[in-house]
Amino acid sequence: MSEDNKSSTGLASNIGGLLSYVLGWITGLIFFLIEEKDQFIRFHAMQSIIFFGAITVIQIVLGLFQLIPGIGVLFTVLMSLVGLFAFVMWIVLMVKAYQGVLYRLPVAGELAERYSLKR
Repeated sequence: MSEDNKSSTGLASNIGGLLSYVLGWITGLIFFLIEEKDQFIRFHAMQSIIFFGAITVIQIVLGLFQLIPGIGVLFTVLMSLVGLFAFVMWIVLMVKAYQGVLYRLPVAGELAERYSLKR
């Protein structure tokens, strides 16, 4: 990935890809909506929306189950593990995007590739 490869946002592709992950699905959505031509940035933005959107939904559900007396502690532990996994993946995805790698997560990457193509 070339540093002087500019997107419609004026950013280098790898910087736009990295920034798509900074605030999870929020920055993914922003970059997906404003980027018009750079498929690298659009892919990473969509992967961010899908992956971190799913993590957000999982954490909301686990948070609700934490309220159940007796077994709520189990869901607290699960929520912590999901949070740790999300943090590790957040770092990995930002590093890979900065390196210019089109790193595809198993399910989210396939969906992102399908839905990030400019219509």
